[in-house]
Amino acid sequence: MKLIKKITFIIIFLSLNVNAFGAVSGYVDSKGVTQRLAHGITFKPDGTKMFIVGKTQERIFEFDLSTAFDISTATISSNEYNHSSEDDDATDIKFNSDGTKLFLAGAGDEEINVYNLSTAYDVSTSVHQNTYFNGDGLEFVAIAFNTNGTKLFIYDKTGDDSIKQYSLGSPFDLSNAVLQKEYTGTSSKTLVTINKNPQGFAFSSDGSKMYVTGKGNKKIKEFTLSTPFDLSNVKLESGNYDLSDEIDEPSGIAFSADGLKLFILDSKNHEDNRDVSEYDLTCGFGVIKCIDPTANKDDVASIESQSEASKKLIQHTTYPVLNRMEWLRRNSGRINLTNQNLKLKFNNEIFNALSNSLIPLYLSSDNNEQSAQNFGWSFWSEGTISIGSTGDTSISSSKDISSSAITFGVDKKSENNLMRGIALRFGSDDIDVGDLGSALDMSSFSLTFYETRPKGEDRFLDHLLGLSFINSDLINNSGSASTNGERSGEQLYGSLSLRDTLSKNRLNFTPKLKVNYGLTHFGKYTETGAAGLNLKFKDQYIGNFTTAIGSSIDNTYDLDIGTVVPFFDFEYHADMSPSSKQKFSYDSDGTSYVLEDISNSTHNFNSSIGFDFISENGLTLMTKYTRDQAKSNKTDNLIIAFDYKSSRTSLYSMSLQDTSAKLSHNRELDNLYINIDSHYDLFRDNPNYGLFFKISNTK
Repeated sequence: MKLIKKITFIIIFLSLNVNAFGAVSGYVDSKGVTQRLAHGITFKPDGTKMFIVGKTQERIFEFDLSTAFDISTATISSNEYNHSSEDDDATDIKFNSDGTKLFLAGAGDEEINVYNLSTAYDVSTSVHQNTYFNGDGLEFVAIAFNTNGTKLFIYDKTGDDSIKQYSLGSPFDLSNAVLQKEYTGTSSKTLVTINKNPQGFAFSSDGSKMYVTGKGNKKIKEFTLSTPFDLSNVKLESGNYDLSDEIDEPSGIAFSADGLKLFILDSKNHEDNRDVSEYDLTCGFGVIKCIDPTANKDDVASIESQSEASKKLIQHTTYPVLNRMEWLRRNSGRINLTNQNLKLKFNNEIFNALSNSLIPLYLSSDNNEQSAQNFGWSFWSEGTISIGSTGDTSISSSKDISSSAITFGVDKKSENNLMRGIALRFGSDDIDVGDLGSALDMSSFSLTFYETRPKGEDRFLDHLLGLSFINSDLINNSGSASTNGERSGEQLYGSLSLRDTLSKNRLNFTPKLKVNYGLTHFGKYTETGAAGLNLKFKDQYIGNFTTAIGSSIDNTYDLDIGTVVPFFDFEYHADMSPSSKQKFSYDSDGTSYVLEDISNSTHNFNSSIGFDFISENGLTLMTKYTRDQAKSNKTDNLIIAFDYKSSRTSLYSMSLQDTSAKLSHNRELDNLYINIDSHYDLFRDNPNYGLFFKISNTK
């Protein structure tokens, strides 16, 4: 009964919080400024400088803030710029992304003046460069840019008011501005009636929110854009924030980088030093309503990419092992070419115990009488590079995906034609999301046990089971602010494949049926970096069940230097995995959300072409190019695998200690001991690589 009460309480609590609203939590402080009729305000991105322009004193005023975005610590700087020779009335001021270019919107001459700054964010070093929009008949209220400076927005007070969106040929270059779109209000209300006598205009850092202040009704109106920095689909949020208790004539508007601070200018002259007012917000840019991450295409794409990466990990981990088993059967007549005098050495105690107990037991023959016979272990490795992309959808941004991995394995063959092996894979997946710089960097370590078992003369059952450990670094860039997260996870996976080969002369046709399955757990984590935008994610479980049917064709050609076996594979995949969901909330105020029905493409076509080369001196090589194509995404894989038969005086060893992997080759040659070691650090942001070569005398 207690459990039922707890579950009921949780359900009620979640239903109450999913649609929670953000709001201005309270007025903080006001500050007097030298500029009278203050109209435009902006900050240096780190909040240590504030800039204000107005309509009477014809100067740009610069203030130093000893505490970032705290106007009570603001002191006027000796740095200022007199713009009277260019425009006597200024309505707004903006900088480019690095502070070396300044834009001044003027009401007097109805133009935008552009200045170059020899010292970033030092207005006293301003040098006038050019004038734009002069004579176009625009009455400038305010201006804004998107994050990368390829779009310009102008609030034009002409007629019933409009917000104009221009595309720029080069970032922050107004010389080739082209009008793209124009927003004039809703179907029933013009901008003039929405907010009377508008004076201030701004965007959230990610471009999903737009704000307008009104002098006539002393309110802030909030708009939501379905596509960031795009006026194609703009929604006016219900409600507003009333500024009348602190401000008489609202004008310029600005936010802190994380959106937790709101700043409003008062264009009315005051004697009580309250020309600029500071407010606290409960969530980033949540004047009326918190930004909904489930409606932000980059946020959705970032969450989707984690689910997609977990499923791709199963595919990328099982492919090398399945390739190995297919290679063994494809070259079964030459299997002795890969036998080696191989020993495994693990510095890590856990894996050392595996190598001393579980691994020998697993690799032993099922036939007790034959288990004592030592059929040599075969060493193999496979390197994979994968490049792909996923197009954007109505709810999610596009993704560019690149993966690289190295797989090391050992296997052995028993007299009853049963083959068993173990493989270690170290992989890295880099996913770039959208255009603002959001990304997922995922590192993984996988341990796979596999076997291929004959079910007749030319029919084989391939089976594998494995475990992966995952570590992910996530960047969620919303424009001028970004958040960071680190997430760990674990994955259990398996694959079952049935193959039957039909042969005529040296041509082999192999139909096959395959099933992949797995379960991934991602742990909870909280973003850092921008207090008002940080999200807190709960645990997530992702199931995977994929079936595939296909076939392969190969032929054998004997050459003087060895044998070449070209092959072609084709598979159709049906992803029947259950959809997953991710629960998360704002860390600042607990506003919670759920992104449900996270799934992948349900139909994929996978085709491969490649060849095996088996030389007379024991060297084998396999190359394979694969295209994985679905309706909205594609992935290209290039695989290179090599195998070499060494003499009895050679020793290969692999080791894993903490996050460092090591591959060694030792050999005795003419009383000389030769040692080659390679090292790779798995989970560092900037992995360390090393190759060491040592020769010593054995006497």
